Amino acid sequence: MGDRDALARPARGAETDRLDGAIRAAFDGGFGQSTNTTAVVIVQNGRIIREQYKDGFGIHVPQRTWSVAKSIAATIVGSAAHRGEADVAAPAAIANWQRDNDPRRAITLDQLLRMASGLTSDTAGNRTDAIYFGGTTVDEQAPGWPLIAPPGSTFRYANNDTLLAVLAISPTFAQHPPRVFFESINMHATVAETDWRGNYVLSSQVWSTARDLARFGMLYLNDGVWNGQRILPEGWRTYVTTPSGPQPPGEFGYGASFWLLNRSEGVPPDTFAAFGNRGQYVVIVPSRNIVIVRRGEDPAGARFDIAAFTRELLAALE
Repeated sequence: MGDRDALARPARGAETDRLDGAIRAAFDGGFGQSTNTTAVVIVQNGRIIREQYKDGFGIHVPQRTWSVAKSIAATIVGSAAHRGEADVAAPAAIANWQRDNDPRRAITLDQLLRMASGLTSDTAGNRTDAIYFGGTTVDEQAPGWPLIAPPGSTFRYANNDTLLAVLAISPTFAQHPPRVFFESINMHATVAETDWRGNYVLSSQVWSTARDLARFGMLYLNDGVWNGQRILPEGWRTYVTTPSGPQPPGEFGYGASFWLLNRSEGVPPDTFAAFGNRGQYVVIVPSRNIVIVRRGEDPAGARFDIAAFTRELLAALE
């Protein structure tokens, strides 16, 4: 519930050397050349069992989440759905799309969360530089992209899909802004940024500590219940981890704004994760009651092997 008593338990036993070795390797480039790990927090059965930080970082130092924010955004959508203020199966309520002849009015909130809107993402609009760095607002730019595929037919990873999902539920923020969600699960060091008009940029622009992201993972271990209070709809974890939409190529599957490690050898098939640029990871393993947080400041092009790191940590904890 707070930071004062959230301390790692004293380590002992045969697994200690292997576990500590994996964590050392994470800081020493053992899971990816040129990577730069800044924090590792491992939570098992509701307790921190390992925690380590790079010099200059620590429990109170927030870092930009990058696209881990997309999973946070989907969770905020889930909290709105639990209150009856959002329906993921319904068309997304984007004002610009409401003309009768606009095919985009059929795009559902679910399709936006699954990167299956069918909207173009072949231009700088996918990177959203103008919104992130250039002073353009979410409501000015994100709704303007045209369809290039039928909604629900194609996977295209795009910042705009998340921005639009959040924009669609923005009327709920008058009473329940992201800050209220963060406070409900004791993420007191987490801040969601807005553009200059007050639109939340929840595709990337969130700042959070490693411990707060561990709390975020624990909410999913508990299937949306925090300290006895239901925050997310019953079964929301199943929803976000079900690959019911079109799937990306490569090692990882995709649910509703969460990546799936269901193709990763040596990792339980129920494992899912929030991924962010520059090496931000929140890995959730319900069958083992474990959350793994790895924060980084990895240079562009460097790749931290989160599947191998997860595999090694889980093997050490068997």
